[in-house]
Amino acid sequence: MALRGTNQESGRPYNRRIVLETIRVHGPIARAEIARRVGLTVQTVSTIIRELELQDFILGAREEPKGRGYPATALSLNPEGGFAIGASVSPIGIDVALVNLAGEIIDLKSREITNPEPQVAFAEIAAATTELRRLRPKGRMLGLGMAMPGPFDVEAMSFVGPTTLQGWKDVPIAERLHAATGLPAYIGADNASAALSERLYGAGRNLHEFYYLYLGVGTAGRLVHEGQVLKGARGNSGEIGHVPFIPNGEYCPSCGNHGCLERYLSVEAFDRRSKIVGEDGWIAEAAPLLRIAILAIENIFDPETIIFGGLAPESVMKKLVRAAEPLLPSVAARRDRTLPRLTLSITGKAALLRGAAALAFSNVLAPRIGASSADDTDPLMHKPKDEKAA
Repeated sequence: MALRGTNQESGRPYNRRIVLETIRVHGPIARAEIARRVGLTVQTVSTIIRELELQDFILGAREEPKGRGYPATALSLNPEGGFAIGASVSPIGIDVALVNLAGEIIDLKSREITNPEPQVAFAEIAAATTELRRLRPKGRMLGLGMAMPGPFDVEAMSFVGPTTLQGWKDVPIAERLHAATGLPAYIGADNASAALSERLYGAGRNLHEFYYLYLGVGTAGRLVHEGQVLKGARGNSGEIGHVPFIPNGEYCPSCGNHGCLERYLSVEAFDRRSKIVGEDGWIAEAAPLLRIAILAIENIFDPETIIFGGLAPESVMKKLVRAAEPLLPSVAARRDRTLPRLTLSITGKAALLRGAAALAFSNVLAPRIGASSADDTDPLMHKPKDEKAA
């Protein structure tokens, strides 16, 4: 999605953010190219660059000379310019990571807990956050993002079963996390967080439109359009795991339907069925359903590619993709394709946590029209204070 600057004085915080966002998405990048992309003058961009450099958000390096004159300075994010906590809560445990501004995981804490209750989860996340922050005691902490399985607030669904979190209904999650950690907290669905990570750091970084199919404890996906992870009217788009694929199939305790995709194609299904039929037996069962899911996604959304990722072991994901070949004919089966119809992402748990942290980065740093122009209200204009480890 094209970001365009504003010449209004009140738009200064917005312009800072679109410059920072452009460097994040397209860096290393020169000032003149930033100005061209966002519609601001080179002078205005240079002023913003100086401000961002003073705040340690960006770094500049001279490009290799290619002719006469001085080479342009290539600007990129300073990985140590900011940090966020990325957390994930699922029916099989809790993961918490310290992530830098470049999306790199500094360290990770994991705890296997079956269906963790809110009070337990908040205490575990708070303890892990305290420990992780000691690794960067003077770092600029921008917030905490948490990914968890959806869907959210659907009255017709029971939220009982192996792929859902029980006991979390009507819990003020963001408020409780803020109280437990002292950090601004942001909540998102696990499939949306994984898709956001793929859009920022993975195979979807330079794509206009792709679909991310997430094989988690359950199964879901998200369409990413012009850099935006589409949410739906109430944040529940992409719940393909609760589409019945098998007529009169297994009962799904979470939604009450029969034959739902995630009963056969999910990490929970793999763990359950592979104990009975073996790993290869499960792959033989699941691959035809993956093939149909790909067909449905392509015919409905017509993406550039489908990126398939999740929490299953890398070897299992690779076998599953191979077993799904050849893919069924669809609107995506074109001779002039430059991308494969199905792209395997093997970032696994890391993608989920990087995407969760990106919820915090995006909420604090993303361009926002109407923000105050006063520097004392703009977090981009404040270096972190020297402070003892949290």
